Amino acid sequence: MFNSFGNLLRLTTFGESHGQAIGGVIDGYPSGVKIDVDFVQEELNRRRPGQSAITTSRNEGDKVNFLSGIFEGRSTGAPIGFVVSNEDQRSDDYSAMKYVHRPSHADFVYRSKYGIYDHRGGGRASARETVARVVGGALAKIALSKINISIHAYTSQIGNISMEGHYKDYDLEDAECNAVRCPDPKKAAEMERYIAQVQKEGDTIGGIVGCVIKGSPIGLGQPVFGKLHAQLGAAMLSINAAKGFEYGSGFRSVDKKGSELNDLFFKDKGSIRTHTNHSGGIQGGISNGQDIFFRVAFKPVATIGLEQETVTVDGKKTTIKGHGRHDPCVVPRAVPIVEAMAAMTILDFHMYEFARELFFDR
Repeated sequence: MFNSFGNLLRLTTFGESHGQAIGGVIDGYPSGVKIDVDFVQEELNRRRPGQSAITTSRNEGDKVNFLSGIFEGRSTGAPIGFVVSNEDQRSDDYSAMKYVHRPSHADFVYRSKYGIYDHRGGGRASARETVARVVGGALAKIALSKINISIHAYTSQIGNISMEGHYKDYDLEDAECNAVRCPDPKKAAEMERYIAQVQKEGDTIGGIVGCVIKGSPIGLGQPVFGKLHAQLGAAMLSINAAKGFEYGSGFRSVDKKGSELNDLFFKDKGSIRTHTNHSGGIQGGISNGQDIFFRVAFKPVATIGLEQETVTVDGKKTTIKGHGRHDPCVVPRAVPIVEAMAAMTILDFHMYEFARELFFDR
C-alpha cells in the first residue's frame, strides 16, 4: 500500500479503525519551530467523533502523544513520531459483515487485491486514518502561520442546501460557531435540520467543502507535472468519500466565454494584481498571489440503516443493513481534514522555494 504523502515534507500514517492506535511519522519538518501542542489537540477535537448530534456517537478522546522530533517545545528537524490511541471500538458491531460485500465500500476491492480484509470498521480504509492527517496538518499550519499563510475550510453545501453569495461575503471563522461548520447561520440551521431528518430515516447525505488559502506568495508550483492545483486535487481526492475537486470557477467555467472569465491585470500600489479571481489563485499550475480557492465534493456515507441487496464473499445473494456508529454526513468533520491536507501540500511546495530560516523562531 501507499501510506505516505508529500515530497520534502512527508507524512507516513499507520493503524486501523479498530486497532490499538492511529499514528504517523512526519519527516522533513523544518527545525526550530515552536510547537503549540494545545493547538494540535484543538485541531483533533474539530475532527473527533461524538462532537454533536449529527455525527457518529463513537466516543474517542483522540489525545495525541508525540514520541519524537520535538525537544523543549521546538521541532528538531528529526522525524516527528506520534500516536493517537483507539479507545471506543465495538468490533462486534461488524461481525455480521465479515463475509459480506457492503455496497459502495472498499470491502470487495480490498479482498480482491490483497486477499485479506479487516472488516472491523473498515480497517485501513476507515476515515479513522485521517486522525494522522489532522496532526500533520496542524503542524503544517503552525509553520505556515510564521509566514502569514492561513487556511480556512467550511461547509458550503449539504444536499441541495447551499450557501448564498461568495466566500468573501462571510467571516469564515464563523463556520466554527455551528455543528455543520457553515459560515452562513441561516443556511447552517437548514443544513443541520436536514442532516437530522436524513439520519432519522436511516439514510445519509453528501455535500461540499469550500477552502480558501490566504497569503500564498507568487510562485508555488512547478510547470507540467508539478502543478499546484494538481497536487491539491490529489491531496483532496485521497480523503475518504471525496468524489470531486474543482478550483477557481471550476466546472462553472464551461458555459462562460473567455471574455467573461479572464482575470484582467492592473497595478495596485506597485504590485500586479487581478480584478477578479476566476483562476482560483493558480495560473499555469503556479500560485499568482491571489487567494487560492477550491471546493471538494463528498458523497453520502455508504453505510446506511436501510436494508440493501448484496452478495457474500462466495457470491451468494443476501441482504445487509448497516450496524455500528456512523456519520449521517461526513462533511462537517471533513472540514478540518481538508484544511490539514491543504496545509501539508502548501508547506511542501513552500519548502521547495524558500529556506527553512523563514520558519525558525529566533
